[in-house]
Amino acid sequence: MASIEKRGNSYRIKVSGGYKVDGTQVVHRMTWTPEPDMTPKQIEKELQRQAVLFEEECSSGLAVSSMKFETLSEEWFEQYANLNLKSTTLTRQRQLTKRTYKAIGHIRIDKLTARNIQRFINSLAQEGVNEHTGKALSHKTMVHYLSFISTVLDYAIKMDMLKDNPCRRVTIPKGSKKKRHILTMEETQYFFKLLDDYAPLKWKAFFTLIIYSGMRRGEMLGLEWHDIDLKTGMIHIERTSNYTKARGIYTDTPKTENSVRFIKVPMNVVAVMEEYREWQAKESQRLGSKWVETDRLFTKWNGSPMNLQSPYGWLKEFCEEHNFPFYGIHQFRHLHTSLLIGAGIDPTTVSGVLGHAQVSTTLNLYSHMFRENQVKACDAVANALNFDKPEPTPPSAPAPISTDNNCNESDEKRAKIICIKTGYGA
Repeated sequence: MASIEKRGNSYRIKVSGGYKVDGTQVVHRMTWTPEPDMTPKQIEKELQRQAVLFEEECSSGLAVSSMKFETLSEEWFEQYANLNLKSTTLTRQRQLTKRTYKAIGHIRIDKLTARNIQRFINSLAQEGVNEHTGKALSHKTMVHYLSFISTVLDYAIKMDMLKDNPCRRVTIPKGSKKKRHILTMEETQYFFKLLDDYAPLKWKAFFTLIIYSGMRRGEMLGLEWHDIDLKTGMIHIERTSNYTKARGIYTDTPKTENSVRFIKVPMNVVAVMEEYREWQAKESQRLGSKWVETDRLFTKWNGSPMNLQSPYGWLKEFCEEHNFPFYGIHQFRHLHTSLLIGAGIDPTTVSGVLGHAQVSTTLNLYSHMFRENQVKACDAVANALNFDKPEPTPPSAPAPISTDNNCNESDEKRAKIICIKTGYGA
């Protein structure tokens, strides 16, 4: 028996398809939207008809091939995404559904072709698509859309609903790539001076630590004092602070398994952290019962976890006030990475420091830096050998020792030296 659930202006029809070997129930779903001019009585009659037809399709095995992409996607969210994805990732995936459903949500999955998907992805590269900037979507965003569609179709393949994923034949337009800005050494040195002269101690500690550690913003805000060994400078990264509209600020595990890691910072950074800890302890005493004890390093005024947007907002105002270039928070992670690569650190070690899931991620994100470092390495060899210098002259051979009886004094001295070196004496 089909069940019907009203969802806004549409209706979701569910039909049970029995149970799998492992006891999991198989549920088929479809969404039906009535025409705008239909009366309530007409809607009720057609809805019942659609439910009967869908139930017949499910019993005959036709429902799988006739399932529309939106219906399949909602099943993927219910059966997989809601159970396995982190809240932040799930929220981002949900944000992709609006445009995707509008473009291909109505197409049956057995009729969905690479051409349909290619047309949708190409439309994202048109001027005006981005509602905030009035420009095309970035190349990275288009990658996210295609990845979402591909993931849903891969789920269908695993469930024996499809045999092929057309996303593999789709090409992403070049689009506009966000330029990655990295501070120069002169800018970095000046930024530290600004922190010393004008920044409150809390923000001086935050930005000093993020530059020297290369941590993600969520990792920084998830740090607790027991994660830091102030004697050695070792830091254990094992949690993040995240935010979604539904949950507010919450604590989660790091982005990947490799993101749980140890890093070490120099003792000059430890000195700043010790000074900051003393200041925070005095603040908690001053506020008394108003202070919320969380053990977090970076907090709101009362000790509760800091909002994720606070470092961004403070830095933007600070840079504008002191006429310093503002490139966002993630620029400091790029700066840290460029310093590692410039120092000749190998990709595997750099990947471990950054907490990437795979070395290939590091190589893809920072391929240009590694290429530049390879060029420097070649230049270093060339400079060492310096083939352009004048051709060296061969060392002059020692003058022959005279064998006649009329040898001069210098000949006698040279003969004595040779005797000493060879061990043969006169």
